[in-house]
Amino acid sequence: MPHEIVRVAYSKYDGAPHWNHPARLLGEDEHGVWAGCPAGTSGSRGGEPPVVWSEPFVMLFPRDAWWTAIFNAAPHKFEVYCDVSTVPRWSGGEVTMVDLDLDVIRVREDGRVFLDDEDEFEEHRVTYAYPPEVVGNARAAAAALLTAVTTRTAPFARAPHWLSRVT
Repeated sequence: MPHEIVRVAYSKYDGAPHWNHPARLLGEDEHGVWAGCPAGTSGSRGGEPPVVWSEPFVMLFPRDAWWTAIFNAAPHKFEVYCDVSTVPRWSGGEVTMVDLDLDVIRVREDGRVFLDDEDEFEEHRVTYAYPPEVVGNARAAAAALLTAVTTRTAPFARAPHWLSRVT
């Protein structure tokens, strides 16, 4: 598996494309599958023009959890950025999930952790008619992530060793 390039494909609940970009598979551990993006990786969000990321990052795709996580290299202002999503699904060379708007973020400078985009979640919950199971799983994932990222519970304790493989 290591060094294989995969496509990371987030969509919104209505099926519209969200963030899409390549990543290099790095390996697996007890937390899930890790993929890395070196500085200079290009990605796009929906129909917007592509962006090029200046700092490397690694992504964690847990096996059966309603979230994904990004661990950014310094000097990126967000050390950890977790997207609440449907459970990541692998098919061939692609991992897909539905972004459910809620984000748990840890700021590098002061270690502050916060929940972002609650307003977007509430708006899309109505617009896209999220089923009760999706709402419950999303809120539970956000609450668990807030605790884990704040208390620095593994894998959120420190920058994962996987990051050194893309820096």
